[in-house]
Amino acid sequence: MWAGLSLLLTLCLLHGGGAESEGGGPRCQPPSDWRIGDVEPMKGSVGRVTVVALLQANGLQQKLERQGLKNVVYMVVNHQGEQSRHLHPLLEAKLSKNIILYKQDGQQPDVWQTLAGEKDDFFIYDRCGRLTHRISLPYSIIGQGHIAQAIKDTYCKRLCGDCTHEDESSCKLVLMSASY
Repeated sequence: MWAGLSLLLTLCLLHGGGAESEGGGPRCQPPSDWRIGDVEPMKGSVGRVTVVALLQANGLQQKLERQGLKNVVYMVVNHQGEQSRHLHPLLEAKLSKNIILYKQDGQQPDVWQTLAGEKDDFFIYDRCGRLTHRISLPYSIIGQGHIAQAIKDTYCKRLCGDCTHEDESSCKLVLMSASY
């Protein structure tokens, strides 16, 4: 499975970016404005924890749902480069139907640049749309647990203060069924 994931990431998302871990935007700030075509994905995710991945995130979503993390939006933004756009159908076929995949138009501003993101970055937002975590390589390797822990913390803790969309009852189920 990991060999297939590595191959898929290399084929679909490689664009020559570095693998450094950097801080990104300030924590608890609203997301940068970005769109794919006429869609503004972050506007439709208010009220739910949102994970924006600049890579393939299939197994993670399924694992966390089994642990009780429901009503989480998972989205992948494919790279804007020509090769990534050409191989987009391959990535789409590999993703779960519960993960939204966005294909960038070469004529619009690059979402990766707007987010100041690199290949393999994860951006995690709370239910009010505030950035709680930006995770870059080497911490964004899914099997290490950093991504899952950040999603659980965002789901269960008020990292950025009170939010009118919080749902404490769903977190109790997660804490009972999942081991940190």
